[in-house]
Amino acid sequence: MACAAPPPMPTLLQRFARLLPYVRNSRAGLLGAVLGSVVTAATEPMIPALMSQLLDRGFAAGKLALWLVPVAIIGLFAVRSAAGFVAQYGLAWTATRAVVRLRMAMFDRLLVAEPATYGRHNASGLTNTVVYEAQTGVTLLVGAMLALVRDTLTLVALLVYLLWLNWQLTLFVGLLFPAVALVMRALGRRLHRLTVEGQQATDELAYVVEENVLAWRIVRLHGAALRQSARFLQRAERVRRLMLKAVVAGATMTPVTQMLAACALSAVIVLALWQSGSGGATVGSFVAFITAMLMLVAPIKHLSDVMAPITRGLAAVERGIDLIEQSPVEHGGTHAAAQPAFRARGDIRFDGVTLRYREDTAPALHDITLQVRGGETVALVGPSGAGKSTLVHLLPRFLEPTAGRITLDGVPLQDWDVAALRRQFALVSQDVVLFNDSVAANVALGAELPREAVRDALRAAYLLDFVESLPQGLDTLIGHNGSELSGGQRQRLAIARAICKDAPILILDEATSALDSESERAVQAALEALMQGRTTLVIAHRLSTIEHADRMIALEGGRLAEQGTHAELLAAGGLYARLHAMQFRS
Repeated sequence: MACAAPPPMPTLLQRFARLLPYVRNSRAGLLGAVLGSVVTAATEPMIPALMSQLLDRGFAAGKLALWLVPVAIIGLFAVRSAAGFVAQYGLAWTATRAVVRLRMAMFDRLLVAEPATYGRHNASGLTNTVVYEAQTGVTLLVGAMLALVRDTLTLVALLVYLLWLNWQLTLFVGLLFPAVALVMRALGRRLHRLTVEGQQATDELAYVVEENVLAWRIVRLHGAALRQSARFLQRAERVRRLMLKAVVAGATMTPVTQMLAACALSAVIVLALWQSGSGGATVGSFVAFITAMLMLVAPIKHLSDVMAPITRGLAAVERGIDLIEQSPVEHGGTHAAAQPAFRARGDIRFDGVTLRYREDTAPALHDITLQVRGGETVALVGPSGAGKSTLVHLLPRFLEPTAGRITLDGVPLQDWDVAALRRQFALVSQDVVLFNDSVAANVALGAELPREAVRDALRAAYLLDFVESLPQGLDTLIGHNGSELSGGQRQRLAIARAICKDAPILILDEATSALDSESERAVQAALEALMQGRTTLVIAHRLSTIEHADRMIALEGGRLAEQGTHAELLAAGGLYARLHAMQFRS
């Protein structure tokens, strides 16, 4: 059987067509770029036309007023400089807006993409695609369309020729270079400062992406996508503004230099005409000198081989577009979709649930059948790798079972609206995820809450006194992942967040395992208050912390080994009893 032919390679126009959705709202910039380019192209023939008038009316007939020469030349270059600036700025304005739109499209897709997306991509790869590839690709494409090539060898050859032709006038032109150097030095300093600020702003943008890629479960569990999207847009717009300022500083060098050159050129022409009048120069040498001077500008304008940067730029941008198109949005049902205040009873049932991460590996969970009644506190115990965390990650649909069915209040999880389903769960983990934002924003993650509600949650988590002692109170920034807080304070802040969410089902995943005894007592007290009236699933290796649970579920090798109360399982002498005995012997 013959192999199917590979799909045809898309044409360059087809590849550019994929960029259209990101530039459609920037028609003004594109129009400015086109108009500027048209004016620049239209004035190009005026240079030899002006030289013709100088020869015919200036040298031959002597009917040209000398003051008209600098007026005409400076005016011509002023128009060309302005047109060039408009073209460059218009295209850069369009490009930077396209970068922001592309970045926002990628970031917003990551916030709602199916969880498998995070298994196919690592955090650094996603960060590079969203932050760097989009910028690099568009920059290369803009550079390919606007780039002016400076042929160093051609410039050197022309300068040598000018020195040989008329060294006095060439030295006079040399007076231009110190002025150009001063202009470039002043603008270069500003450009360097803007570049450094742009790098810092880009780093901040990458940090927001990194936070949300690593904390995607927390963001979705708390419905914080809009808040995080707003944070991302704020920093993306700051990068865009700094880039535009850098473009202004860089683009100003060319017109200012051209204006200085126009002044020098007009002065040289006046001197050359004066020399011709006094017999110091011929018409032929004058034409040769002026032609060579004009040729100095030509190498700067020549377009380079644009195919290579276009190819690289398109490849970089297409990587981001592919991320959007190849990362499907997660889908759910419609149950409770139209009821934002809907609250589940908390009845959970697993029926023959099996989960394999890959087909060629052993199942992480095998044929789990389990029921958790509403308001019940159930502890999941077992050795590392038994499947405890995997089991609870199935509930908010961070993972999908390979076989079997899971229901909440008798409704299969797939039939629940995804956002409504995740509103039913609150999570407190040993790996507390905090954002580089204020205390209040971290507690109210994903919700707009009155400050008094935030204070009540902090009070219930035994953290309000500490927060009120901070310099800005609730508005104090807590640093990278809460680096300004101790382990116990970070844990209690996560508990306050769960209190604010007020979800009917609480998941505690090793919530006190990394704390010292004093911090653990404070956190445990806050947890006990939080667990009242909720369905609670507790994962703990320290069995002394979960003896109060209504029921113990012992897992081993992804299978349900046994279940019962603390006393029942100790009496049975099975897995739970062995784990209990090992801990108390140690």
